[in-house]
Amino acid sequence: MSISPFLRNPVTDITGGLVSHQMLGSCQKQEIRYMDCLEAYGLDRGRVKCSELFEDFHECQTKTKQFKRFVAMRKERDRQIAEGKLKGDEKYLSPRIDSF
Repeated sequence: MSISPFLRNPVTDITGGLVSHQMLGSCQKQEIRYMDCLEAYGLDRGRVKCSELFEDFHECQTKTKQFKRFVAMRKERDRQIAEGKLKGDEKYLSPRIDSF
């Protein structure tokens, strides 16, 4: 993983923000926390010390845990439908308003 460019010049300084989430990204806070941690510890030690922040940032980008949760809920609903616990309109009933 490369954080800074090999050759630094005004063009890389101007275009460096294009590949970050700081302009309109949904992961701004996680990215800035991770970058601040890397800046404090340096790249080599930061990879170890800031691994939890990187995992949070990576989850914000990829949303893998959220997708796995969705798949598990869908499997459970399909299992209940196959067993006959959910019938008719109950199959696709939305949760109550304050249930979570």
